[in-house]
Amino acid sequence: MKDITTSKEKLLKKVRQALLEKRDNPYPNLENTPLYPPAPENLDLMFAEEFMAVQGQFAFCEDEVQFIETLLELAEQRNWRKIYCWEPTLQEILSRYEYPFFETDKDFEQAEVGLTLCEALIARNGSIMLSNASAAGRRLSIYPGVHIVLAYTSQLVPDLKDGFKLVKEKYGNNIPSMISNVTGPSRTADIEKTLVLGAHGPKELFVFLLEG
Repeated sequence: MKDITTSKEKLLKKVRQALLEKRDNPYPNLENTPLYPPAPENLDLMFAEEFMAVQGQFAFCEDEVQFIETLLELAEQRNWRKIYCWEPTLQEILSRYEYPFFETDKDFEQAEVGLTLCEALIARNGSIMLSNASAAGRRLSIYPGVHIVLAYTSQLVPDLKDGFKLVKEKYGNNIPSMISNVTGPSRTADIEKTLVLGAHGPKELFVFLLEG
């Protein structure tokens, strides 16, 4: 009698047989094997190097005054006039030094710069962990052509798992519905394999790091 068993059926039969056979785990310590070498103590340097390697722009500020001065200098160089900031903590800093900004979404389609906080900075790959739990929501880090993040050294962590740990400690069971990990400005190479920045989001990404 001719065998009419298909290749798919033969494969599934082998899979079923393999599942029925009990075998010892050949790699019992695999889950405890670290994926990366230990992170250095100076996470700020590690983050800065990785972040700039993906075309992010980084500045370490000793205090809020230096942050405002650097922001003023950049705004004058780039002729920024439409800077939007919706987070009360950031608004308080800007207002303290009389720095002009838009605190609502009026004329948001004209926004040039979005200024936000973040959840964590991932030193291993130079990434920024964001969520929609803050007043900045989902839009402010995506729509404007320039995204500026103000972060603190206490938010520096070695790896993604440490970033998620910070989020868990901060929000408990009320985890934000959107958590994203941003690595450098938005980019694509779909068009003739040519790298284009700003394709699906900000063309420029800045991180200002403050002690704290």
